[in-house]
Amino acid sequence: MFKRTVGDVNDWMAVILAAGQGKRMRSSRPKVLHTLTGRPMIRYVTDALREAGFERPIVVVGQGSAEVREALGDGFLYVDQRRRLGTGHALRQAEPLASAAAHVLVLNGDIPLVSAETVSALAARHRESGADLTFLTAHVEDSRGLARLQRDGDGRPVAVVEEADCQGPAGGPAEINVGVYCFRGSWLWPRLRRLPRSGSGEYYLTALIASAARNGDRLEAVVASEPEEAIGINDRLQLARAEAIMRERIRRRYLLAGVTMVEPSTVYIDADVEIGEDTVLWPNTFLTGSTRVGRNCVLGPDAFLIDSRVGARCRVTSSVLEGAVLEDGVEVGPFSHLRPGSYIEQGAHIGNFAEVKNARLGRRTKMGHFSYIGDAQVGRDVNISAGAITCNFDGTRKHRTIIGDRAFIGSDTMLVAPVEVGERSATGAGSVVNRNVPPDSLAVGAPARIRPRRGRRSKGA
Repeated sequence: MFKRTVGDVNDWMAVILAAGQGKRMRSSRPKVLHTLTGRPMIRYVTDALREAGFERPIVVVGQGSAEVREALGDGFLYVDQRRRLGTGHALRQAEPLASAAAHVLVLNGDIPLVSAETVSALAARHRESGADLTFLTAHVEDSRGLARLQRDGDGRPVAVVEEADCQGPAGGPAEINVGVYCFRGSWLWPRLRRLPRSGSGEYYLTALIASAARNGDRLEAVVASEPEEAIGINDRLQLARAEAIMRERIRRRYLLAGVTMVEPSTVYIDADVEIGEDTVLWPNTFLTGSTRVGRNCVLGPDAFLIDSRVGARCRVTSSVLEGAVLEDGVEVGPFSHLRPGSYIEQGAHIGNFAEVKNARLGRRTKMGHFSYIGDAQVGRDVNISAGAITCNFDGTRKHRTIIGDRAFIGSDTMLVAPVEVGERSATGAGSVVNRNVPPDSLAVGAPARIRPRRGRRSKGA
């Protein structure tokens, strides 16, 4: 997108300002790492840059530098702002890495709603106009906490005033500075070094706008077509507002892509989730993290999926899946819990009030109700009756249970791991199985006695 509209991307260097303390967030976490729809807010800024064609941008980090670097990973150039002296001072830290670029694109790291299309359009306008400085503005109804643009009688921009320096009441409709700038590199760096301190003792990047206006430099202000892109995150209230907008964007995208939502406002879908066509989402369904859902599924009501993979034609009702995998045609719930490491093969059924943890259930296996299977390998066509559990923890270590194909586990059976139940074997109701059961056998009692299963031949027969 960027390469088609603006020209040679190698003429540019992008810089993300992500060193702010975010005091109004009242948090020990770096502001840019607070999440929106499951992603750190700075990820939206980096994704917009990459989609617009800007590779390997510079990230100016400060408080929580190590955490920000870990969250973003490789593919970026990092510089530290060791003293918190404002956005102008932050950008100066990037000069050694960006000084050779013909044009410099600068974005605040706390504007997650800005789009790649807007970034591309701003850069194209800057390049085509030959401006020294081009910046993005937006008209908003509530300007509290935001820097406001001042224009002269002819409509030309003359200054951006930070809220701390504004006279009169805060808030109200205004044209505000979004925090996205394009600079001609040779113009930027000398002027940045001469920035004056503001009344608050910091160096504001916005002071360059007033300087350009006074000196008659070429100055362009571009108004965003979508005012919501201007939302910057300074406190939890703004974070919640941006979250609501982002979630509505995601819901709209999936509704138009063939996903049904019975009551869309009650459905929550994270940014990294994928959903197949003709899936139906009932109210109070949460799809979070890296969850993947196939076609023709029915999820909810009250389904909560975290980092899980769901195949086609599955049904999950009033249940929680954490790091679980369902193959095609699996049914879960209501009121069941699949914990990390659960893998459920095609056509299996897990009914109500059941729990699975770090276990694999084979094809067409049925686990109807009130059961727990943990640290286990369960074969195909197994029946797990009500109240059956694997006793996998001895107080020190976890142990495995293995259940063979077509076995029948009777109600209230306790399988004391490590233990193996052979193919086609059965356990009687209330049995305590603390030793291996050979194939085609029956285990009954507490502790269980083992004998050939009636109508079956034992392994040695």
